[in-house]
Amino acid sequence: MKRQSVKSSNLSSVGYDASKQILEIEFKHGGIYQYFDVPQNVYKELMNAVSHGKYFAANIKQDYNYTKL
Repeated sequence: MKRQSVKSSNLSSVGYDASKQILEIEFKHGGIYQYFDVPQNVYKELMNAVSHGKYFAANIKQDYNYTKL
């Protein structure tokens, strides 16, 4: 999945597969995680958030199942 770099103290890059509703996040510490059943509007809100890390923590981290790649 192609990821886009983001300016964040915690997140390095973000990718999204709309057909599968998979959100992929690469963290600055080096881990890459995929979050499942994430609606496209949540991805768009994450990308448009003033703070990507705060949006992730408040709206994604505990709300979606995930796996570490």
